[in-house]
Amino acid sequence: MFNFGYDKRILYVIIAIFAIMHLRGYISNPDSLLGLVLSLPAILIAITFHEFAHAFVADKLGDDTPRKQGRLTLNPLAHLDPVGSVMLLFAGFGWGKPVEIEPRNFDRKRSMSASEAIVSIAGPAMNFFLAIVFAIILIITLIATKNLYNQAIEIITMMLEYGILINLGLGIFNLIPLPPLDGSKILRNILPYKAKEWYDRNYQILYLVFIVIWITPIASAIVSPLINGVYSGIMNIVLNIFMKFI
Repeated sequence: MFNFGYDKRILYVIIAIFAIMHLRGYISNPDSLLGLVLSLPAILIAITFHEFAHAFVADKLGDDTPRKQGRLTLNPLAHLDPVGSVMLLFAGFGWGKPVEIEPRNFDRKRSMSASEAIVSIAGPAMNFFLAIVFAIILIITLIATKNLYNQAIEIITMMLEYGILINLGLGIFNLIPLPPLDGSKILRNILPYKAKEWYDRNYQILYLVFIVIWITPIASAIVSPLINGVYSGIMNIVLNIFMKFI
């Protein structure tokens, strides 16, 4: 899903900056530190299912490369990228280890470009699906425990909320149409021939645009409102559906 072509030492510097920026807040605020711990299961689920979705769809479309590389599994160790996981932990958006595909292996039921676009969108689509599942479980939990209150219930609801937010963060962030994100692969494969040529010629420039967006507050300014908006929308829809049965 996410593959950098530059020296990874640059990434380690960036991730160190993000970590230092947030570390003081976690140390001084026990609630923030608790939130960090409670978000770990959601991060494992979000990244694992995202990458598995890429691998599963590629396999179904005829490319067995992910299967051969051991990516057709729900074992988190096969999918976690250390830098991307820490970014998701500290910044609310990140990535997993890229699933490699060979488009020439796809079946001929559709064009190679269409198949590659379908594989690319599978990861974010899985995250949105998981966000809905977590929202349903959260609403059921809140309804079932509305007259109860204890620390265990509070922890469970917090973990479910993180499940929604982190999956939305991973899904929305990766739909940004800049390389090397999934959104760039989706866009490239649906562009007309001339536009695709321009996109390929300017790949490195677009890549640098992404890096600038990523290491500045721009990424958060773009992604955070979308996460909050989609979160509110999902919760309202699910709540309205369940209220009809109460």
